[in-house]
Amino acid sequence: MWRVVVLVAVLVAGCGIPRDTDGTLDRVRGDVLRVGVAENPPWTVLGGPGEVSGAEAELVERLADKVDARVEWRPGTESELMAALEERQLDLVVGGLADDVPWTERAALTRPYATTRVVVAAVDGVEVPPELSGKRVAARTGTAEAAALADEGAEVVPVGDAAEARNLPVAVEHWRLDALGLRAGGHVLLERRHVWALPLGENGWLVEVERFLLGVPDGEVDHLLADVGRSGS
Repeated sequence: MWRVVVLVAVLVAGCGIPRDTDGTLDRVRGDVLRVGVAENPPWTVLGGPGEVSGAEAELVERLADKVDARVEWRPGTESELMAALEERQLDLVVGGLADDVPWTERAALTRPYATTRVVVAAVDGVEVPPELSGKRVAARTGTAEAAALADEGAEVVPVGDAAEARNLPVAVEHWRLDALGLRAGGHVLLERRHVWALPLGENGWLVEVERFLLGVPDGEVDHLLADVGRSGS
């Protein structure tokens, strides 16, 4: 339902012919889309020069096809890329960004287009406890999910990857459940709403990007994330 409401809002905005301060949409069409990319597998995976894969890389290529543009990838750290975006050296920044990034004074963020969750899950025959306090639960070492488990009072059992935890419940991203043969319990440890970043004031470009993101089918982002996970990229 939220997609319908937001789509109507975007289309209404489109009727008002939103303008770009710097003419980004007109410049990008049929030309080059300059995309800043921070490595953050499985969202974005850097390869050799000019080689980027991952779920968001696939989506960016689809957006480029829609506007008849060629993607020019420019890797960097989040802070470097946001500075370049602010200086109009980039048209878009991706990298698994969440909607709580501290860049709202330097960039325009799209509406969240995907939500990911870290849940507690287990293989058949292993119980997911209704209460985590005092229970042994596996999690990758030094991660936010391990910290979230500790906050719940769980005894965190460190593992290199969720796939290693076959005799214990484990903290894992929801889009990995099917591939790992896990079933989720009722615990959601973390939830992130993902966005893309664009230059401030480029309202026509923002509407174009949001229209594209709203057209991504339900479940497609999960599918792309899982594909990257299976490929080991």
